[in-house]
Amino acid sequence: MLSPITRPACFRLAPHIKRSSVPLKQFRHFATVEANTPRAAPIPSRTRATSVSHDRATFTIRDGPVFNGKSFGAKSNISGEAVFTTSLVGYPESLTDPSYRGQILVFTQPLIGNYGIPSAARDENGLLRYFESPNLQAAGVVVADVAEQYSHWTAVKSLGEWCAEEGVPAVSGVDTRAIVTFLREQGSSLARITIGEEYDADQDEAFVDPEQINLVSKVSTKAPFHVSSSTGDFHVAVIDCGVKENILRSLVGRGASVTCFPYDYPIHKVAHHFDGVFISNGPGDPTHCQDTVYHLRRLMESSQIPVMGICLGHQLLALASGARTIKLKYGNRAHNIPALDLTTGRCHITSQNHGYAVDATTLAPDWKEYFVNLNDSSNEGIIHKSRPIFGTQFHPEARGGPLDSSYLFDTYLESVGRYKRSQAVFQPQRDPRPSPLLVDLLAKERVGVVPTTGMENLMRMGSAGEEAARAA
Repeated sequence: MLSPITRPACFRLAPHIKRSSVPLKQFRHFATVEANTPRAAPIPSRTRATSVSHDRATFTIRDGPVFNGKSFGAKSNISGEAVFTTSLVGYPESLTDPSYRGQILVFTQPLIGNYGIPSAARDENGLLRYFESPNLQAAGVVVADVAEQYSHWTAVKSLGEWCAEEGVPAVSGVDTRAIVTFLREQGSSLARITIGEEYDADQDEAFVDPEQINLVSKVSTKAPFHVSSSTGDFHVAVIDCGVKENILRSLVGRGASVTCFPYDYPIHKVAHHFDGVFISNGPGDPTHCQDTVYHLRRLMESSQIPVMGICLGHQLLALASGARTIKLKYGNRAHNIPALDLTTGRCHITSQNHGYAVDATTLAPDWKEYFVNLNDSSNEGIIHKSRPIFGTQFHPEARGGPLDSSYLFDTYLESVGRYKRSQAVFQPQRDPRPSPLLVDLLAKERVGVVPTTGMENLMRMGSAGEEAARAA
């Protein structure tokens, strides 16, 4: 089991190798094993950090209005897709959600920042207690009014200080009602944040569309990592498309140790070592993840293992089954969206963050709709008619609340338990529990994920990488 899962990139190099002047790649296979390696707290990326800027700021929507305000974050100019959320609370969780990578997040709640930003404390499983990932993921922040003075027992800094540390520009003093009205009428639009400069219409050509980038490749771990559970003996493989910490917590807290794989890992080749497969949330257009779709299709063709997907994971599951996805006009991003369970007739208030949805009219005969959005009638879930496979567009883990649908994790793990027991009957020698050696060798947090740098810098980094590859 060890060889197909582990990669040299997840090993910790020995101290003498670090001190050597020989190129690192020559030592690729030298490694030392450190038992029970702790999950270290994230270190802010000081190369992106700036002091808090209070300069003039301009928020410009392409082919739309221009809004003048005041900066309260990093002194950095960026572009991205402008989207809005109607969530009243949970801005630390929202801003660290990898699904927001490449997007400028507009808050409809008039006052943001009044309870500050908490510390990067970790729980008993080594997972971030208050954040969904180690870094701020949104490309930019737009609010009507920001609270520079905060008050909360968990707070250690202001929202502005945090944005500046993370290199993310933020704008206040703009009419967010007018912004949301435009986005609802015209749909999600490309936008720019400019700090300390006058707006120049000629710069419209510089707008960058994050939908043209495979954003999942930016937020997914580059090598497997493992989080152990002390309360059960399930072992679940998680396809990390930008997994939120609370998804991992929801699995680990229910007795499932998780091994997280890169989004494009051939999961069908190692699924027999696990009790279940889980596909996480993530950013951007699901059609960029063709390798993931192929691997999921192979998995469902070759295995009866239980599978659950959330958000982007739900969309990838649908694509693998032969269905299609569509881009919504302005998406659904809120903590209070009603979703109807078509199998029970019950309505759940759900947390959502997505710009794409599954076209339920394209589902294969073996699949049916599971949930439907009662606001816009878009699809909110699919389920296989005879196998333990389902996905939800909304977030049952909902760290910022509500928790109406958290029972879906119990439903999934019940099917994992049944599968595990059935495998024990037919394969008495099978033991899917992670070996101590595997646990020691694998990293304990995401590997090689680069923090957000704004879409212009992201495109520049990608172009530089392509040029370097051609030169090599």
